[in-house]
Amino acid sequence: MTYIVHGATGDFEIVVGLEIHAQVSSNSKLFSGSATAFGADPNTQVSLVDAAMPGMLPTINAECVRQAVRTGLAIGAVINKRSVFDRKNYFYADLPQGYQISQFKDPIVGPGVVTLDMGDGVTKDIGVERIHLEQDAGKSMHDQHPQYTYVDLNRSGVALMEIVSDPDIRTPEEAAAYVTKVRSILRYIGSCDGNMDQGSMRADVNVSVRRAGEPYGTRCEIKNLNSIKFVRQSIEVEARRQVDLIEDGGTVVQETRLFDPVKGETRSLRSKEDAQDYRYFPDPDLLPLEFDDAFIEAARATLPELPDAKRTRFVEELGLSDYTAGVLVAEKAQADFYEVLLDALVTASKKDMASVASKAANWLTGDLYGALNKAGKSIADTPVSAGQGAELLALIEDGTISGRIAKEVFEVMFETGKGAGVVVEEKGLKQVSDTGEIEAIIDGIIEANPNQLAQYRGGKDKLIGFFVGQVMKATGGKANPGVVNKLLKPKLDA
Repeated sequence: MTYIVHGATGDFEIVVGLEIHAQVSSNSKLFSGSATAFGADPNTQVSLVDAAMPGMLPTINAECVRQAVRTGLAIGAVINKRSVFDRKNYFYADLPQGYQISQFKDPIVGPGVVTLDMGDGVTKDIGVERIHLEQDAGKSMHDQHPQYTYVDLNRSGVALMEIVSDPDIRTPEEAAAYVTKVRSILRYIGSCDGNMDQGSMRADVNVSVRRAGEPYGTRCEIKNLNSIKFVRQSIEVEARRQVDLIEDGGTVVQETRLFDPVKGETRSLRSKEDAQDYRYFPDPDLLPLEFDDAFIEAARATLPELPDAKRTRFVEELGLSDYTAGVLVAEKAQADFYEVLLDALVTASKKDMASVASKAANWLTGDLYGALNKAGKSIADTPVSAGQGAELLALIEDGTISGRIAKEVFEVMFETGKGAGVVVEEKGLKQVSDTGEIEAIIDGIIEANPNQLAQYRGGKDKLIGFFVGQVMKATGGKANPGVVNKLLKPKLDA
C-alpha cells in the first residue's frame, strides 16, 4: 500500500523512516547512579557526572546493556558482541557536556525486522537498521519565567535506546502501526514502559516525497512526537507541505521541524545536520563494550512469549479469530488479564479451555472494554478483577443467570467492586430453571392469550417469540430460556 498525495502536476508518494527513542527501564542512568523515576522535582536526580562537572568519568550501567540486547533479540536482530560509544558533538542549553555519548559506526544491535499487521490478513515487514544506546539530554523549561528559560537536568544521562527503522514505511497508517508494534514489544519484554505522555518514548519521523519510480527525495525530520496520533498527522501535514513546495517551484531543504497539532502545520526548527557535522569520535573515557555468547543467551532466556507468538497460540489452540486474538495481544496487560480470566473460568465452570475461550474473549473485549472506555479507565484500573469476571461467566455457564441478567449483574459489579455471586444473591437474580414453576407460568399465559394461540396454530410460527417474551416478563427475566423453549413449543403445538 502506498499513500498518494495528489498535486496539480501529478501524484507523489511518501517515504518514511522512524527513529524511536525509548527510555530504558532501569533504576539508574546510563553512566551514573542517579535515579530515573518520573515526576521528581527539577534537578533533584542529578549527579556530578550528569551535570558534567570537571573530572567526572562515566561508568556503564550493565542493566541498560542487557535491556538493549533483550530488545534486539525480541525483533530477531543481530547482536553485536563488540560496540563502541562515541561522542556526538553539538550544542544544546540542556546538554551539559556540549556533546552526547551515543553510538555511531558500531552500535550494540544491528539489523532486525518488525512485522506489522495491517488488517484482513495483510502483513508488512519493516526493517530496523540498528538499535544503539545513548544518553538523553536535559529539559529546557520555557514556561517558568516570562524572561528566562530554566533547565532541568533530571533527564540528563538517562539511558535511551534509539531504534532506527529503514525507510520502508509508505503510509501514515503503517507508521502508526510500526510505533504501536514497537511499543507493544518493549512493554512485553519490560525494556521500556512505552509511556509516550511521560516522554519515556518519543518518535522522530523522517518524511520525503517523490514521484513513482524516482529516487528518494530530500527528507525532513519531524522531532519529538509524543503520541501515535501525532505521528500519523505530522506525516500527512509534512507530505502535503513538501508537495506544495515542489509544485510551486521551490526546493525541499533538509531540516529538523516541529509539528504543531493545534495549527496543523510543521515549522522549521533548525537545519538538519549530516553525520559528519557531529564530528563523531570514540569516547576516550569509555572502553569498547564487549560481551560473550553466554551474556546474550542469558538475556534471551528472560524473554517472555512475544505478541506474535501469543497471537498464533490464541488462534491455533483456543480457536479465537485472528482479529480477536490481535486485540487481546496488542498490550501485555490485557493479554495477561485474558489468560488469568480464562484459567479461572475453566476452574470455576469445570469446562475445557477451548469451549469457553471465545466466551471469555467476547466478554473482555465487549462488556469490560466498553465499560472501561466509558469510565476512562485502563485494564490496570479495572474494578472487576479477572477472577470476578470468571465467576460471572461461570454463573452463565451453569445456568444460574441468563446472559441478559449477567449484563445487569456486571453493571453492579463495575460500580461497586462486588463479586457476581454476591450481587446475584443480594438482588435475587437467580435464573428460574424449575420446570414445574415455568410450566405453570406457560399454561397461564397460553390460557390468557387465546387469539395469539389461534394465530400461531394457524401458521404464524413467529408468534412463539410473543409467548417467550410473556414468560420472561412474568418471571422478571429470570426464567431459563432453554427450559422455556423446551416446554413452550410442545404446548403451543398440542
